[in-house]
Amino acid sequence: MHRNALTALAALALLSAAPAVAQPLADAAPPPRRNVFGDPFVQLSSAWPGCPQPAGPFMTAREQREASHRRAEKGTTCWLAGQCRQHSDFLEDPGIAAALREAAAARPALLAHTTLWATVQGRVVYLEGCAADAALAPALEAWAMALPQVQRALALLRTPADGARTPYKRLDDPD
Repeated sequence: MHRNALTALAALALLSAAPAVAQPLADAAPPPRRNVFGDPFVQLSSAWPGCPQPAGPFMTAREQREASHRRAEKGTTCWLAGQCRQHSDFLEDPGIAAALREAAAARPALLAHTTLWATVQGRVVYLEGCAADAALAPALEAWAMALPQVQRALALLRTPADGARTPYKRLDDPD
């Protein structure tokens, strides 16, 4: 057989095998999530059993690549604008997380009817989890905003009125 014909047959054989190889890859588990940037992630309360855990700072390699530039720019801009004590927004985060834990211990009534996790990223506090009432969100945001160095706070709460809808990305969500 001619060399070009053999090459064409080999290529055809590879192409016909591609769907058989691709299908098991499509059925594979979702890509692993890791806290690649080491962002603080703490559970503040646990009153609602079965509340879906948020993805928090855990991300896939693709999400990491997408976030890298934005994070570098945000951290540096804060320092250059004179809005951070340290040379990056993100260096403030461990202190903010520690202050959140202390504040949660000091105000147990505020969190009594919640299962709540906090992620701190670039001086932004994300409060995610379950609560008896969505009306608690503004109070939680104000509570977090009162802490030193917090630039912004967002409360994303699943309530009984939401049914199965979860307003935050869950740890068990596919990529």
